[in-house]
Amino acid sequence: QVRLVESGGGLVQPGGSLRLSCEASGILVSINTLGWYRQSPGRQREFVARITRGGTTNYEDSVKGRFTISRDNAKNTVYLQMNSLKPEDTAVYYCNTLTGDWGQGTQVTVSS
Repeated sequence: QVRLVESGGGLVQPGGSLRLSCEASGILVSINTLGWYRQSPGRQREFVARITRGGTTNYEDSVKGRFTISRDNAKNTVYLQMNSLKPEDTAVYYCNTLTGDWGQGTQVTVSS
């Protein structure tokens, strides 16, 4: 059974940084593609970033240059480093797999 547990969200001022973590069990992050999505009130869940089994990374245009996805195979964890945060980055951030597994999400709020 796959389980994904996100953490690291919180309240941060515009321009600040956060690092989200997605700890996986029942699946190895080293040989699977995992992604980050986000959903803000009244909007559909949207793609943010992805890291493939081969290590290739992809980003949604609005986060390119600001967000970095990475993984630690020893900890079986995928990270999302978010820099230069903007109010429009406010959302619940979710980790997912290609087979449709989702975590419970972690809230990120960017506000002064």
